[in-house]
Parts: sequence; structure tokens; C-alpha cells
Amino acid sequence: MPVPISRLDLAMAALFAFAAAVQLNDPDPVRWVTIYVAASALSFAAVRARHVPAVAFVAVGVTAMLWGVLIALGGPGASEYGHMFDAWEMRSLAVEEAREASGLTIVAVWMTVLAVRAARRTRTAPVRG
Repeated sequence: MPVPISRLDLAMAALFAFAAAVQLNDPDPVRWVTIYVAASALSFAAVRARHVPAVAFVAVGVTAMLWGVLIALGGPGASEYGHMFDAWEMRSLAVEEAREASGLTIVAVWMTVLAVRAARRTRTAPVRG
């Protein structure tokens, strides 16, 4: 049985809110909390207000994607991705960067899902006149 869209939106909003909360002890929390709060707010808005413009999702998604690519390009080798969750504390910079790039990828993918859904709603919405 498929999960209703609003429940999935709410689950993602909660996930991103949790991600923002755990970033509070990060050495550079402001930028991380900002991206996760934005993703959480937009996910929650998708539940409550069905008229969020696709461009809002695209802006956060593209930001996350580009930021994640920059981290991945200047960061860990592929072998570190297999060790991201060996321990919860920061074992090495490479493992931390793998976690960061992965979190940003999740934001980018989910924002893409919401942007596509918003664009479809816009195309199928009745014209008011």
C-alpha cells in the first residue's frame, strides 16, 4: 500500500527538522541548520499549502546539490562512504564530508520530487479569469 503524499511530506519535514537540530553542535551550525530548516519548512508547506511555487523547491534543491558536489569533489574518496556510520562521532574529516554530502543529496532529491509535483499542479490547475 503506497504511503499518502501528505504523510511522506510530513515525514520528510520531520527528518529535516531533526537534521537541523543535530547540527546545532556542529563547528559551523548556521549554514547547516539553514539548509535543513529550509528543506523542512518547504516539506511542511507541501503538506499545508498546496500552492508553493516550484521555484522555491528548485532554489533549495540546486543549492544543496551544488554544495554537495563541492564537498564531494574536494572531499573524501569513495571508500569513506562505506564508513560513514561506523561511529556517530566525527572519526575523520573524510567521513564527516561523506555524511555532509549525503545529507545534501537527500535534500536535493527531495526538493526535486516536490518541485516536479508543484510544476505538475501548476500545469493542471484550472485557469481563473
